[in-house]
Amino acid sequence: MSKKEFSCEMNSNKFFRLCAAGGACACGITHTLVTPLDLVKCRLQVDPGKYKSIFKGFAISFREGGVANLVKGWAPTLIGYSLQGSVKFAGYEYFKYKFASMVDEESAYLYRTYLYLGASASAELIADIFLAPFEATKVRMQTTPGYTSQMRVAMPHMYATEGFGVFYKGLTPLWGRQVPYTMMKFASFEKTLEYLYANVVPKPRDQCTKVEQLVVTFTAGYIAGVLCAIVSHPSDTVVSKLNKDPSATIGGIIKEVGMVGIWRGLVARIIMIGTLTGLQWFVYDAFKVYTRMPRPPPAAMPESLRKKLAAKK
Repeated sequence: MSKKEFSCEMNSNKFFRLCAAGGACACGITHTLVTPLDLVKCRLQVDPGKYKSIFKGFAISFREGGVANLVKGWAPTLIGYSLQGSVKFAGYEYFKYKFASMVDEESAYLYRTYLYLGASASAELIADIFLAPFEATKVRMQTTPGYTSQMRVAMPHMYATEGFGVFYKGLTPLWGRQVPYTMMKFASFEKTLEYLYANVVPKPRDQCTKVEQLVVTFTAGYIAGVLCAIVSHPSDTVVSKLNKDPSATIGGIIKEVGMVGIWRGLVARIIMIGTLTGLQWFVYDAFKVYTRMPRPPPAAMPESLRKKLAAKK
């Protein structure tokens, strides 16, 4: 595709705006679709005595309130993760570009993993500020028996009874969950994508069809998602319990659940996050294809560095 066929220039303001729109679609839609699984996962974490497994969690939740009970919290999920996704993906692209421009091309390639980690962490720190109020509302709605199922009722009630701080009480553990998750999500995706095109895909990326490229994107995203779920799960358990019980503390929760209990719900989270992350990357990349955005290939060694290494042999 020639430059004239792109809808925007790489790293232009329009490019970053489109990245934000793509990120909102990728995160908002996918998180909302897995609301039932997220609900059961949260209930497993905060009330393991009642919800003993994924299947029992689904069965009990359905028996107590039907389908409506399984999709409880969909509204704060949709809004919160759309906002978070827009800031996260656009922020990652922006910080990756800015950090890379601070060093020479060879250094940017050699230390690209650190660049991915730094850019993703920076983006997520900001994105979670937008997510936190909606995450707190979602968890309260999903894990408090008899609590309202309407976000427009839940948020004013939480504010009136507990003050504005209730929406950000879980921000620190949310960072503890989301920042490692996002660092793994972006860095492992980028590296897995490099590996797949270099060692698994039987032809160069530029010879693959758009559909084939999107399949590779989903595969790399799914692998990244499994790793994300593992590194971020302990903090996810803490966030769920904090948002259910306003009087709880991080130390108290860890002492209560123990080192085994803090991993409860991991299988559900791996299934959810693996699928979720794969779909997010698929939707984000498909959005780029649809809007004719520049889609550079995985990082390649600069020719100057290649010549230097060849000269040393």
